[in-house]
Amino acid sequence: MNLVAGVDSSTQSCKVVVLDAENGALVRSGRASHPDGTEVHPDEWWRALSEAFDDAGGLADVSALSVAGQQHGMVLLDRDGNVVRPALLWNDTRSAGSAEDLTAEVGAEDFARRTGLVPVASFTITKIRWIRDHEPESMARVAAVALPHDWLTWRLRGYGPAGSSPLGPDLDELTTDRSDASGTGYWSPLTGRYDLDLFKLAFGQDAREASGGMATAAPGVVVLPRVLGPGETAGRVHPACFGGTGASNASENGILLGVGAGDNAAAALGLGAKPGDVVVSVGTSGTVFAVDSSPGHDASGTVAGFADASGVYLPIAVTLNAARVLSSVAAVLDVDFDELSRLALEAESGSGGVVLVPYFEGERTPNLPHAKASFHGLSIAATTRPNIARAAIEGMLCGLAGGLDALRDQGVRAERLLLIGGAVQNPAVQRIAAQVFDLPVVVPSPGEYVARGAAVQAAWALAGFRPDWPVALDASPEPDFRASIGQNYRKVSARVDTGN
Repeated sequence: MNLVAGVDSSTQSCKVVVLDAENGALVRSGRASHPDGTEVHPDEWWRALSEAFDDAGGLADVSALSVAGQQHGMVLLDRDGNVVRPALLWNDTRSAGSAEDLTAEVGAEDFARRTGLVPVASFTITKIRWIRDHEPESMARVAAVALPHDWLTWRLRGYGPAGSSPLGPDLDELTTDRSDASGTGYWSPLTGRYDLDLFKLAFGQDAREASGGMATAAPGVVVLPRVLGPGETAGRVHPACFGGTGASNASENGILLGVGAGDNAAAALGLGAKPGDVVVSVGTSGTVFAVDSSPGHDASGTVAGFADASGVYLPIAVTLNAARVLSSVAAVLDVDFDELSRLALEAESGSGGVVLVPYFEGERTPNLPHAKASFHGLSIAATTRPNIARAAIEGMLCGLAGGLDALRDQGVRAERLLLIGGAVQNPAVQRIAAQVFDLPVVVPSPGEYVARGAAVQAAWALAGFRPDWPVALDASPEPDFRASIGQNYRKVSARVDTGN
């Protein structure tokens, strides 16, 4: 039996799954935590990766591996392969002003046409502009810009800081894939190439794509990872990784490394999503995405026209506030998730007129990075624990339903909604989702679908073709669409969005 492994290096943790390459059956798994915060030193991801491998029982019998990672995180490297400063993560909103500046300089329509997106604080291009404007001492050291999964793959292959890695700091060996590159703001899903003029506009320095060899860049020319295609390989895990244990024993040649992916594109692979499927993922952030055969661009910036990991496209809308909405309100009510669910199901649809606009951490869809959450409609009669609990779930899901509407406005076909993420195991979330969304809702069995998608890449690299693994469904709540929930939310949130 050939085994493959997939890694999900997410905001909160690193998860590893080891699967049967033939049918995708789970053999074992492991995980380790990442530090909290909106900036994290990449060494913490490396530590967690090693711990997660150990927790998964090692990789001595694994033939291939691939790494999926949180998108947009800015990893800056100097010429010696050292990390210049902690990585700014997707949820760091300090670059909101930089996003506005870049949009004004280029124009939203032109930006969307060239890259499939309009800058918001999440995207890498805004973070490198922020570094240029606020940390000139850091900027002066930068020789390469990578993303989280790029850096981890590079380190697994044996590259890294001079003197502390087997192969040293060969920046021209940095690789990425089209899905992760498409979230930077300086790569085009339409042309399949970096837009180096946009990079220079943001950072003030020329850049070039890594050559895959020992080419030496001229001083001041920044290296960007070489973009590999679906099913390609990035190389092999170096035998000396993690002290020569666990990840080094699969074969004499080492473990084959897949190309890797951004987290949402990996989830689409793991779910086997097809045209007509819309995936709603309720994690630290909320995402609404679909597989589509045509590249798109939305000058409003609501939908980002990403590339996917299979060779087509992944239009996506993202909310900054998802599962944490529920945990925050549960903490206020002093209940756990089970009790929050019970309370929410005691309330009637519409929460007695109570509406939560859940912008606890600012928001990306709509683009309101400095906004805060707010309750509305709190009369004496309506202010009950059940209404508050239900309003939290309705508000979170209505924010995601706005993303679905935006995808449809871009011509995306929507026939079935796949609801994933730890929070969707809550019975109230499932039942209320069937009332908020006007599509049949299915809930795949709990699983690490980002890591599973990375394992699909590993199996693809190993066998030379994309595997077609079955996905089990856990629930299909009875369709019960209640248009009034969304109508009331949109009426209230429109006032909040415009400051009225």
